[in-house]
Amino acid sequence: MPVARSLSLYFSAGALGGLANSIVVWGVGRLGVAHSLGVAIAPALTPGWLYPRIVWGGLWGALFLVPIAWGWVRKGLLLSLGPSVVQLLVVFPLRTKAGLLGLALGALTPLAVLFFNAVWGVVTSFWITVVGA
Repeated sequence: MPVARSLSLYFSAGALGGLANSIVVWGVGRLGVAHSLGVAIAPALTPGWLYPRIVWGGLWGALFLVPIAWGWVRKGLLLSLGPSVVQLLVVFPLRTKAGLLGLALGALTPLAVLFFNAVWGVVTSFWITVVGA
């Protein structure tokens, strides 16, 4: 596959994964599931919140250039750990002041982040598998 086509596919797949992740995060917050689990994550679905998540999802799509010969679900789950680690160890403590692992948002925040990013990884991997074939 030519380089430009590969980069385009991985970015667009990651962006689609970012959109899916964002809709799930918003839906879980909107339905009150996050609150019932003691997790203070309930964003409004606005362009200002959504846009950077889609772009970062696209950029993280480059992780899928790593050749891992697993099925698409397992590959997506494994590679979703990259953005999860950055969210928990860099973004939460340094950018949002939610503390290490985002624990200021609730004790189950790390599990929520792993779940939400797993959605990104599986959707991204699925799209790469379907379109890249």
